[in-house]
Amino acid sequence: MKKRVLVASNRGPVSYQVGEDGTVTSRRGGGGLVSGVSEALATMTPAADVTWICAALSDADRAVARQLAASPGKPLEPGDVPVRMLDIPPETFDRAYNNVANSVLWFVQHLLFDTPNQPRFGREFRRDWAAYLAYNEAFADAMAEEAQGDGAPPGELRALIQDYHLSLAPRLLRDRLSGWHPHVGIAHFSHTPWAPPDYYRMLPAEVAEAVLDGMLGADQVGFHAGRWAAAFLDCCEAILGAQVSRDRDVRAGLAGQVVHRGHVTEVAVDPLGVDAPALRARAQAEDVRAHVAGLSQVTGGRKLIVRVDRTELSKNILRGLAAYRELLATRPEWHGRVVHLAFAYPSRSAVPEYRVYTERVRELAAEITAEFGTPDWNPLILEVKDDYPRSLAACVVADVLLVNPTRDGMNLVAQEGPVLSERGCALVLSREAGAAAILGGSALLINPYDVSETAAALHQALAMPAEERRRRGEAVAATAAARPPARWLGDQLAALER
Repeated sequence: MKKRVLVASNRGPVSYQVGEDGTVTSRRGGGGLVSGVSEALATMTPAADVTWICAALSDADRAVARQLAASPGKPLEPGDVPVRMLDIPPETFDRAYNNVANSVLWFVQHLLFDTPNQPRFGREFRRDWAAYLAYNEAFADAMAEEAQGDGAPPGELRALIQDYHLSLAPRLLRDRLSGWHPHVGIAHFSHTPWAPPDYYRMLPAEVAEAVLDGMLGADQVGFHAGRWAAAFLDCCEAILGAQVSRDRDVRAGLAGQVVHRGHVTEVAVDPLGVDAPALRARAQAEDVRAHVAGLSQVTGGRKLIVRVDRTELSKNILRGLAAYRELLATRPEWHGRVVHLAFAYPSRSAVPEYRVYTERVRELAAEITAEFGTPDWNPLILEVKDDYPRSLAACVVADVLLVNPTRDGMNLVAQEGPVLSERGCALVLSREAGAAAILGGSALLINPYDVSETAAALHQALAMPAEERRRRGEAVAATAAARPPARWLGDQLAALER
């Protein structure tokens, strides 16, 4: 019997738009998680019966989801993976996604709260939390229906549940399949960092316990870096009083085990790399090459510092810009000889803190240009429009890639840039990114809060001999290519087989 694999994530591999003439068109979903999982599923061997369950994110998504729900058996998308899109009520989705997942859980795991003022957990938050529970229940119901839907005898079922949006879903799914599906294997993967117990305790006690208990409904819980897995183990022990064992040989991929409510959950470390051949092939496409030529004209032979980020609080764009400003202020020899191209794509505009942050990024960029720019030299180009081909082109021609998050589960840009580089790219990398654990030997590691240290690292990267820059970039690229998405996903499936 063919194995069944269910993938569950908030964002799916397809999204829909309604044109001015009323026609509905589709395009691939965005985000690193979607790209990584999509690539892995497309190359999975042996083939499995796969269904991807996701939420409808727009009115067009909801319209299509309702239409196809009324026509059972009709595929949602004629692509690589069949998709089931959930039409969750907009208010429930908004409260779960914006008010809990992105405004509370994300803030906790990235240590982002302005603690003299936030968070505040009152009656309104309890309403939001009820919506988060309902959101997770909708996913658990859909996965259970997919598992039981055809009425065939239970076969092997593997459920791969993704990220902090769905922290309750593993337990909910296990409860729904209890006694019915004897061969179910459930994995949950966190693409974010994990907070230490003292910070994690900021959550209301019932919420802190529910998130941990929900994830421990899985047979395996995965993280990109050993430090995040260790923090999760610490929280299970300190918050739940669970029985925790720690594996010191993280090279084997295991950080430890948790025994909770009579169930054993493995805690694993699985760094995600990139599909280097596919990425390089995409960079040869006509739209990317046109941008390569255009950027070469814009820079005019000057050194190029590149960053590619969402305007996300933890990405630390403001301190990165401040470091570039300090570089120009303290190293006048770079005046007229360097350009900083900063991609800062809009993100989570429904969250007030993000709107304020985006405006501050715009203001600081304008100040730097006004302070140092000359009629024949624009020191900083800020791009806030999402332009994937142009960002790929920037990595192709970059001399220096700046990746300085205050905290990051992994960070694929740190790996993609050197893979794409055609002339050698020095990586200035925050020690607080999960990628630092595997790339630190070849990157210039920095304290992301230290603007002066970041400015000094930018100077070191710019002044680095071309041969050393190429050697370092090639080493990063080799490490990134060694953990392609297919291997990352395959390791999780193999763990469930055990």
